[in-house]
Amino acid sequence: MKTLLVDSHCHLDFNVLQDNIEGVIERSHDAGVGLMVTISTRVHEFDKIRVIAETHDNVYCTIGTHPHNADEEIDITAEEIIAIAKHPKVVGIGEAGLDYHYDNSTPTAQAQGFRTHIEAARQTGLPLVIHAREADQDTADILTEEMGKGAFPFVLHCFTAGRQLAMTGVDLGGYVSFSGVITFKSAEELRAIAKELPADRILVETDAPYLAPVPMRGKPNEPSYVRHTAQCLAEVRGLSLDQLAAQTSGNFFRLFSKVPIPPAYMENFAS
Repeated sequence: MKTLLVDSHCHLDFNVLQDNIEGVIERSHDAGVGLMVTISTRVHEFDKIRVIAETHDNVYCTIGTHPHNADEEIDITAEEIIAIAKHPKVVGIGEAGLDYHYDNSTPTAQAQGFRTHIEAARQTGLPLVIHAREADQDTADILTEEMGKGAFPFVLHCFTAGRQLAMTGVDLGGYVSFSGVITFKSAEELRAIAKELPADRILVETDAPYLAPVPMRGKPNEPSYVRHTAQCLAEVRGLSLDQLAAQTSGNFFRLFSKVPIPPAYMENFAS
């Protein structure tokens, strides 16, 4: 069985990757990363990632405002996000959420933007990509409150939070995605959470160009490196890389249901 992975979260429009986009795509293919999702951080800059997704068959994208930019795009409405999400290559909403580590945007603007994106995810049925950093309780509270108004799919991306947020997310029907952070020596607690989660709720990602996994620390991250994250997660969960790849890819296609499943992945699941 050929190992086929999906990088569920990267930023191909960031200069260090965009400047060598063809090489990045080729290396991902060589590493068995057949699909990737490049993530929106500003609605007003959507055209940059739209062009990348339209140019490459194996690249899809999202639409949304990163919490760091919430103050800049406070007037963006759910209706505007929904309209852009009709593009055939847009397969998710976000990333949006809460980040209290930096003061790039006010907590009030972040919460407002978070709820706007939840409404867009609810109406479109597309998964909301959630950024949560040092905001576990507020993230859990908003998710729980909003889920009571009507269900929506979501993933807690680049998960580095505590066990309680992970379990709240799973209990609400969400998914949890692990980045290269899980390979770091200091990430024992994170690996313990990853070991405990249900097999049908985990994804892998790079968050490239950030957070390159061991043994690529110090280099700009790129989608091909998701293989190292997947290998670590497989070891944590007592699986082979092929088994972990089949699980996480299957989870990806279930959550990001707008993405057509390529024949090569169908063969992977059947093996």
